[in-house]
Amino acid sequence: MQLSQVYKKMSDINELRNEMDAVTLEMINLLKTRTDIAKQIGEVKKSIGKGVADEEREENLRRKIMKVAQQIGLDETLASKFLNFLLNESIKVQSENKQTHLSIFLKAKSLEQEGKKIIHMEVGEPDFLPPEIVKKSLSEVFDEGFMKYGQARGMPKFREALAKYVSQKFNVEITQENIIVSPGARFSIFSAISTLLNPGDEMIVIEPSWPAYKDCALNSGIKVRTINTTLEKKWEPSVEEIKNTINSNTKMIVLNYPNNPTGKILPEKLQDDIINLAKENDLYVLSDEIYSQYAKTNWKSILSYNYEKSIVTQSFSKSHAMTGFRVGYAITSKKIIEKMVKLEALCLTNVSEPIQYVAMKALESDTSNNSKLIQNRLDMLTEKANEMGLKFMIPDGAMYIFAKINQKDFDGVEFANNSLEKGIAIAPGEGFGNYKNFIRISACQDEKTLMEGMHILGNIMRGIQ
Repeated sequence: MQLSQVYKKMSDINELRNEMDAVTLEMINLLKTRTDIAKQIGEVKKSIGKGVADEEREENLRRKIMKVAQQIGLDETLASKFLNFLLNESIKVQSENKQTHLSIFLKAKSLEQEGKKIIHMEVGEPDFLPPEIVKKSLSEVFDEGFMKYGQARGMPKFREALAKYVSQKFNVEITQENIIVSPGARFSIFSAISTLLNPGDEMIVIEPSWPAYKDCALNSGIKVRTINTTLEKKWEPSVEEIKNTINSNTKMIVLNYPNNPTGKILPEKLQDDIINLAKENDLYVLSDEIYSQYAKTNWKSILSYNYEKSIVTQSFSKSHAMTGFRVGYAITSKKIIEKMVKLEALCLTNVSEPIQYVAMKALESDTSNNSKLIQNRLDMLTEKANEMGLKFMIPDGAMYIFAKINQKDFDGVEFANNSLEKGIAIAPGEGFGNYKNFIRISACQDEKTLMEGMHILGNIMRGIQ
C-alpha cells in the first residue's frame, strides 16, 4: 500500500474515532441526566415508603430494550448487560442512606456511648462466650509458631480439620482441597460473586434476605433479580417464577436456609426442584448455610447434591460465637477455589494464622448447647409475640422472628428509630427487601433481657394502636 493510501486510511480512522468520541460524550451527558432523574424518583419513593427495586417495571423495560435491539441489529446480550448497568446505577443512587439492621446497630452504639441503656434485639450476635478451648488456644499460638505468612486458601492443618468436621456433620465426602478459609463468610460470598460473575451478569436472590448478597453484587456490577416470597405463602418461592426469571445473562442463584430473617427451611422437594432448575440452566448455586447449626426441623445442605457449581459458605460467628474473630470458609470445587483464592491472595495475603489456629481448636468443642439455648429463647419470643398479636411464621431455625405489623401506614424504619429512644433496638424489615411493614427480632440475649425487650416493644405497640 502506498504511503498516500496509508495517510488516507489513517485520516478515515481519525474521523471515525472523532465521531465515536462525540457519541461517547453524548452518552455521558445522557447518563448524567438519567442519574439526576433516578435521584428524584428515589426521593419520591422514600417520601411514600415505596421500595427501591420494581421488578415488574424492570421486566417491561427489558422487553422494550430487547425489541429495539432486534430492530436495529444490536447484540441482545450486549443490550441486556448495558441495561443492567443502568438499572444498577439507579439502585445505587436510590439506596443511599437506606436503613438496615446494621445502621440501627450503629445508632444504638452511639446512644450507649451517651449513657443510654439499649437492649440489642437487632443483630445476630450471640451473647454467650466462645468455647472455653478458645481462651486456652489463644495463649498457645506463640509457642506453636502460627505467626507467619501462609497460604491464601488457609492453613493446610486447619483445612484438613474443617474437611473432617464438615464431612461428619453433613454426611458428605470433603477434602481440604474443597475448602478456602476467609475472614468471615461475608468475604467468601463477595469472593464467589465477584470472581465467578462478570459485570452485566445476573444473579437471583430470594427475598427476604440478608442485604449483603445484593450489596456484594452491586459492588461487582452484577444485576440482582429478586424472587419475592410472602408470609401468607409460608416464605416459599415459586419454582415457576424462578424459571421465568432465568435468561441468558443469569449465572447464579443465592440460597440462604435456614433463612435470615424468617428462619424458614425449604421443604426438601421444593429445594430439590430449585437445584434441578439450577443444574438444567448451568447456574452457580451460592448457598449461605451459616445458620445450619440452629436448624430445628429437617434441613438438607446443598453439599448433599454433589453439584460441582455449588458454593457453600459457613462461619464461626454463629456456630461458635466467634463474631469478632472474623473467620469463615467456603466449600466448593477445586476449580472454583482456584478462582476465589486469587482474589483472597490479592486482598489479604492470608487470613491471620493465629486466628486460624484458634478456630481449628474450637472445632474440638461441643457447641450443641448453643443451639438448645437459642431454640429455647425463640420459643419464649414466639409465645410473647403471639400474645402481642404479631403475625409471623414460627421459625424452623436461625435466631430470629420476622414479624408483620398490621397497622395502617406502618413504617418499619420509622418504628425502629423511634424504638431506640425507648431503649430497644430492632431491625426494620425494609433492610431485607420490600418488607416495610415487618420487623426482625433477634434472640441473641439472655431470657431476662429478651423479656424486658418484649415488654418495651409491647408498650410501644400499644402506643401506636
